[in-house]
Formats: sequence, structure tokens, C-alpha cells
Amino acid sequence: MPVKDRPARPRVIVTRRLPEAVEARMAELFDVRLSEDDHPLSPAELAAALQDCDVFVPTVTDRVNGDLIRSAGERLQLIANFGAGTDHLDLAAAREKGIIVSNTPGVLTQDTADLVMALILAVPRRLAEGEKLLRAGQWTGWSPTGLQGHSVTGKKLGIFGMGRIGRAVAARARACGLSIHYHNRRRLPEGVEQELGARYWPELDAMLAEVNILTINSPHTSQTHDAIDARRLSLMKRDAYLVNAARGDILDQDALIDALGRGVISGAGLDVYPNEPEIDPRLLSLSNVVLLPHMGSATFEGRVAMGDKVIANIRAWVDGHRPPDQVLEGWA
Repeated sequence: MPVKDRPARPRVIVTRRLPEAVEARMAELFDVRLSEDDHPLSPAELAAALQDCDVFVPTVTDRVNGDLIRSAGERLQLIANFGAGTDHLDLAAAREKGIIVSNTPGVLTQDTADLVMALILAVPRRLAEGEKLLRAGQWTGWSPTGLQGHSVTGKKLGIFGMGRIGRAVAARARACGLSIHYHNRRRLPEGVEQELGARYWPELDAMLAEVNILTINSPHTSQTHDAIDARRLSLMKRDAYLVNAARGDILDQDALIDALGRGVISGAGLDVYPNEPEIDPRLLSLSNVVLLPHMGSATFEGRVAMGDKVIANIRAWVDGHRPPDQVLEGWA
């Protein structure tokens, strides 16, 4: 496939509002078209944008499927994703069309791990229930049996997916007195396991039966879609808890709602959902689940760092180099 010319000042279309400093820097460097009202683009709007740019900057709210990529304009050469996850992009279609894809890994790790750890603490201790009780004016004072939860100290934390975020969660959890257990496609080096005090479980089912809290930190792929389903939830202890701040489609939501309602597990903390921003009303009616609006990476520092990575990837591409965070391999 011949290498196309790379314009010195490429047309860049950004689908959502980014931090002001990031947008200002983009305007200095590129012929940029920014989002004015910050609405998620419709399929028709996505198709129009893909016809009119050299570089496309989507976010997780943009479902850029194979049909959209295959119908993109010939000038489109780079999809510089604002975010680490790429399950909303058809990477195979991009490869077929010769479009480079980049993302923003690493900069989200600590912020996301902080939020996961917050849920690990909040769910067993029933912090959201207590806050709602107080705001509703229903708190009648301290009592020996009021809002009893479970201590996390001394409990077993199971981590499904031991990448950057999983390891950062493990470090935090160990400091809070939890023992670390994990399942991953590949076992970590022995030195990393020793540093984290982590026990590897080659079989996910076996780990689920042993842990008190499960956190999902795996990427969403065809292999992990609905990986935590009704059968696997039934393997967990009845006083166990589940946290998901990865992707909603890794967890079978119907099965989770049923498990929470019937007491198969004791509670859950969720930051992601299968059909965002739609939230199943059955979840809203459950008192034993903490619900957050996909805010794992929502810090000023993190979002600016993501934007800086997008800019660095575009500038490297303009200069004829491989973007430092290129997702697909093998392109000139």
C-alpha cells in the first residue's frame, strides 16, 4: 500500500470538547475543527466527519464501526483516539484501509486505580447508602447495628485483568490490608508478583470461589465479552462484592441485577455500563450497588495528559514517524 503525503498542517476533527489548554494547542498546530456543543455524534455526523479530515480524534462515545471506516474519505490517514480503550473502533477495518490508529495509554492508570480503590472501600462499607440516608433526613443517630458493612482489611481481592490499572489497584489494595489474587491471560514475572504479594490463578472460576471482592480491570474483547456471567457470579461467596470500572460489556448486566436482587452476592460498585449513557432502571432501584457516571479518568490532570498524548501522536505522524502510541503495527 503506497504511503500518502502527510500535510504539514493537517485537518483534524475532534468529536467532543477537550480541556481548554488542549484545544488551544491543537488550534496552534493544526487546522482543527472542534466540537462546539459537546454532543455525541450520530452515525451520520460521524460519516460526514470522516469524509473531511486527515486526522480524526474520537472518544469512547463514538462507535466507529467497519462500515464507517470503509466509507471514510481518502484523505483520512490517522485516527488519534482520545482514550486508552479502542473497543469502540473497528481496528481490523482500519488496518484494511491503511489508517493508523493511536490511543492514550498509561496516563489514565493512577486516576482509574484511585476510583477502583474508592469503590472497593465504599461498597462493603455501604458508604453510598449512608450518604443517601443522611441527605434524606432519615438518620436518627448512631446505633450499634446501624449500616453494618464488611471490613476490607484481611479480605481477599481478586483482580480480573492485571495490566497497568490492575497492578496499580493491587498496590493500593495491599496497602489497605487486602491479599492480592489475580487472573490474567499471561502470568506476571515472579519479581512483580513478589512486589505486589500477588497469587496467580490460571483458572478464573477457581479464583472467583475464593475471593471476597472482585474487581474487573480487563480490556473488552471478544474473549472477555460477558465474561462475568450468571454462572460465574454463582461461584462467588454470598458475602462477596464486585467492582467494574473497565467496560460494561465485560459483565452480564442482567445476570448481575439478578444476583444482587437474590443475594447471590452482597453488592457491587459500577462506573461503566453496556449501553451508556442509558442506565437500567432495575439498577437504580437496588440499594446494594454504588453507581458512578463513567468518571474513572475524570481528573483535570488526567484529561490534559490524554490530550497531550493525542497531540504528540499527531505531531509524530505529521513528521513522518510512527506515532508513539500506535495501536496497529506494521505501518510506515
